[in-house]
Amino acid sequence: MTTRRTVSGFSLLGFAPFRLAGRSRWRAVGLVLMFTVSLVFVVPQAYAAVTAETQFILNSFSFLIWGALVMWMCAGFTMLEAGSVRTKNASVICLKNIGLYSIAGLTYYLVGYNLMYVDVGSWVGSFALPYSTTAEEIALLGGDEAAAEAVVGNGYSTMSDWFFQMVFVATTASIVSGTLAERVKLWSFFIYITLLTAFIYPVIGSWTWGGGWLSDMGFQDFAGSTIVHSTGGWAALAGAIIVGARKGKFRADGSVRATAPSNVPAVTLGVFILWLGWFGFNGGSQLALSGAIDAVALSNILANTNLAAAAGVLAAITLSRPIMGRVDLITSLNGAIAGLVAITAGPDIVDHYFAVIIGAIGGAIVVLGVKLLEIVKVDDVVGAVPAHLFAGVWGTLAVCIAAGGDPGVQIIGILAIGAFVFGTSILAWFIIDKTVGARIPPVHEELGQDAAELGIESYPEFVLMPEVDD
Repeated sequence: MTTRRTVSGFSLLGFAPFRLAGRSRWRAVGLVLMFTVSLVFVVPQAYAAVTAETQFILNSFSFLIWGALVMWMCAGFTMLEAGSVRTKNASVICLKNIGLYSIAGLTYYLVGYNLMYVDVGSWVGSFALPYSTTAEEIALLGGDEAAAEAVVGNGYSTMSDWFFQMVFVATTASIVSGTLAERVKLWSFFIYITLLTAFIYPVIGSWTWGGGWLSDMGFQDFAGSTIVHSTGGWAALAGAIIVGARKGKFRADGSVRATAPSNVPAVTLGVFILWLGWFGFNGGSQLALSGAIDAVALSNILANTNLAAAAGVLAAITLSRPIMGRVDLITSLNGAIAGLVAITAGPDIVDHYFAVIIGAIGGAIVVLGVKLLEIVKVDDVVGAVPAHLFAGVWGTLAVCIAAGGDPGVQIIGILAIGAFVFGTSILAWFIIDKTVGARIPPVHEELGQDAAELGIESYPEFVLMPEVDD
């Protein structure tokens, strides 16, 4: 009786090649061996090629999807700001935000990306114009299959990376808009935004993410607590100093006249939109989606982002009553933004309780920061300076506690970026003010920018207009 070893239910002795006789058997055995060799050597190479292309596709697609989420933050800023101002200025807010996004897109295409990422030395990149699709990608689109290897080898498509980086610039610009609402001239604001997105932000980016001198020192800022948010905060603070406070905001005795928001639900919706967009902001900064390690990292990043925002809200709610005399809704909403800003420098930490601590401190900072600005009589309509600048500084320092950052390097980065952004911005706003003027005329401020600059009302059904006889 013959005993047969079986594999997956098949008899080796009963397998077809072994049932043949003589030379036919050995020919069959040779074919089996050749097939086995192909499995060992050829298939893995083909699989590797597919894997490389798959990684290219996933990386490119993730840049585009995360970038679309970050772009949606512009809608959040628009809702937040339009709801925070009086009804007579809401239309200008809408125009400012879609205008600044458009300016950012064009300036970053023409000059900004090259300054930030192309041939960066210690201080700045290339002044070449403009940034565009590579020659290999153009050849591939034209049907040249030989160019595929070079394209795939880059890891992601060129313009997917450009798009993802560009929406960060627009976020920085959006921060300035809310602070200066209700009194800055529309075209003066656009002039400054052009400078910010074409030069100021790209230079900061070249020092850090572009591989410049701060990067060489080891400065850590994963998704931009300082690079994006503090930059926007410094720019907003400089503008607020030059443009000045709204008429009647600060009384002669030093007290503050409260300006109620025109649409609280819109402000709340804007914060929720920003919260959602922040998952793309921080998650996309992983800059890859090509394996298990990226999937785990992304999960941690999004979880930490959410934890920090939630902690910021609760901290702001808790502190607003003893510090501001009431549970302040707007400040509590800003607590979410401050928590998000604070965790942005190090959302990839694996000790999640640190995200709660970092976010809660960010929420506390925004409450104290709003009170501080009132004391020094700086008019920030939406509280962007405390939420983005103050919380951004805290988040950048928190990297030293939670993610191994070097305190000395982090402080140098904060101070250098602050000095450059605030210095260039205060100079730019000063020149704008002395030439075309930064502030609207008093009569326009009384009437509202919507009617004075745009000839439109955001809520015409609530405005009493005199009847005119035909």
